[in-house]
Amino acid sequence: MIRPSIIARSARTAALCLPAPGALYRLPARIAWRLSSQNTDLQQGETETVVTLLHGLHPARRYFFEAEGFLPVPFETAPCAGLVEAGDFGLLDGIAPNDLDGAGANARALAEAVAAVPNGGTLRLGPGLWTSLPVGLKGQMTLHLAEGATLQAPSGRTGWPVLPAHDHRGRMLGTWEGLPAACFAAPVHAVLADNLVIEGRGVLDGSGDKGDWWNWPKETRDGARRPRGMHLISCRDVTLLGFTIRNAPSWTIHPQHCERLTAAGLTIVAPPDSPNTDGFNPEGCRDVTITGVRFSVGDDCIAVKAGKRGPNGEDDHLMETRGVRISHCLMERGHGGLVIGSEMSGGVHDVAVEDCEMIGTDRGLRLKTRRGRGGAVTNITMRRVRLDGVETALSVNAHYHCDVDGHDPWVQSREPADVGTATPVIDGVTIEDVEICGLAHAAGAFLGLPEAPIRNVSIRRLKIISHDPTAIATPPIMADRVRPMRHEAIVAEQAEIDCDDPALLSADSVSLPFE
Repeated sequence: MIRPSIIARSARTAALCLPAPGALYRLPARIAWRLSSQNTDLQQGETETVVTLLHGLHPARRYFFEAEGFLPVPFETAPCAGLVEAGDFGLLDGIAPNDLDGAGANARALAEAVAAVPNGGTLRLGPGLWTSLPVGLKGQMTLHLAEGATLQAPSGRTGWPVLPAHDHRGRMLGTWEGLPAACFAAPVHAVLADNLVIEGRGVLDGSGDKGDWWNWPKETRDGARRPRGMHLISCRDVTLLGFTIRNAPSWTIHPQHCERLTAAGLTIVAPPDSPNTDGFNPEGCRDVTITGVRFSVGDDCIAVKAGKRGPNGEDDHLMETRGVRISHCLMERGHGGLVIGSEMSGGVHDVAVEDCEMIGTDRGLRLKTRRGRGGAVTNITMRRVRLDGVETALSVNAHYHCDVDGHDPWVQSREPADVGTATPVIDGVTIEDVEICGLAHAAGAFLGLPEAPIRNVSIRRLKIISHDPTAIATPPIMADRVRPMRHEAIVAEQAEIDCDDPALLSADSVSLPFE
C-alpha cells in the first residue's frame, strides 16, 4: 500500500496527498478516513480528491491519519503563540459593498488586529460578511478564515491604497504586465512577510463583479492599475491552505519575487468573461508548489512569469522563476491550463505539471514569447495530464503578437534576425503520457524563431482519443500568418521535435506563405 504524504501543516490545518494510481484531481472512488490523537477518534469522513485537507486541528498536537487502502501516517501540527479574534476589534458585520465608510472602519480594525498578533500567532476571522478596504498582513502569523467567513472588498475606489512602483530602497512593489507600475493594493496583500500562513474554509472576495474593475482592463485610473485578488511581494515560506478566492479585480493570486510557497486545496473562481482574472501567477519566484487546486477563471489558470524588459532594455526589475511544481489540479475553464510567458525576460526554468486534468481550456500547455523579450525558458515538463475539450493541447509560440508593436515586421518576420540579449530562447520541453479528448484545432503547434529555433522537444505516449466534430478551422497560436487548423496532430516550424510516434508529426508548415 501507498503511504499518504503531508504537503503542509499549520497549527490548525493539514494538507495530505493520497496518490492513488492513475488519480489526477479526483480519486477513482470516495475513500473513508479517520483521524485520531492519543488513541481517541477525533474526526472521520470521506474524501473524493487526491489532495485532502483536515481542518479544526489543535496546535502542537500529534495526530494519526488513516485512509482506506493507504498506509497510516502520523503528523504533528505546528505550535501557536496566541489566538487573536478579529471580532474583538470592533469589526462591523454585513457592511454593503458600496459602504466605503464602513469598509474603511473595518480596514482600520483589521490593521489593529494584525498588529496585535504575536510572532507565531493566529488571527481568526469568524463567520460573517466582512467588507473591508485592503488588508496588509505581516510575517510570522496565520490568517485563519473560519467556515462561514467572507472577507469582501468594497465596490468603490475611494480610500483604496496604492502600491507605488518601487519602495524607498528601489525594490519593485507595484507591477503591470511585467513592468514596475503603480497599482491598487490587493484586498489581501503582504510585503516582506516571511512564514505567513493563510488558511481555512472561508472566502476571499475581490468584488471585481461589483465595481467597475472589469470595465477598464488595460487602463490606468486614478494613477494606478487594477489590483490583484491577493498580492504577495518578496515573501518567503508562505503557505496557502483550503480557502476559496473569487472575483479578483485582475490576477487572482500573484506571488511576486517570493521563495518557498505552497498552495494546497484552494478553489479559485471568476466568471468566464472577466478580463485577465488569471488564477495563480508566480512571477520571479523560486520553489513554488501548487497542488490540489481547482480553477475556473476568465483567463489563464496558471501563468508563470519572470518580468518583461522595458522599452529601452531596462532589466533591473527582472528575476528568474525556477522550480514550480503543479500537481493534482483541476483546470475547468480558462484561456490556458499552464501558461509560461509572455513576460519571461528574467528566465523561467524547471516547471512541471503532473497528474492534472484540464477541461475546456483553450490551451493545455502554452509557452509564449517574442523578439525583444530575451531570457530563456528551459526544462518544462508535462506528464500524466488529461485534456478534455481543449482546442490546442500544446502551443509554443515565439512570435506572440503582444504589446503595441506585436504585429510589426521585425517581430513577425520569419527571416533570421540578429541574435542578442533581446533574443528569447526555448530549450527543453518534455511531454509524456498525455491524453487528449475532443481535440479541436491541433494537438501541438510549435513556432520558433529562425535565429533561435525551439530545441529539445520530446513527446512520448501522446494519445488523441477523440476530436470535436463541431470544430471550425482556426489558427492555433496568436501570431501573424498562421494558417487555420482543424483536427491536426503536431505541426512545427523552426522547432526540433523528437516524437515516439512519427505519424503524429505533420509535414505542413505552421505559417501561411507571403501574399
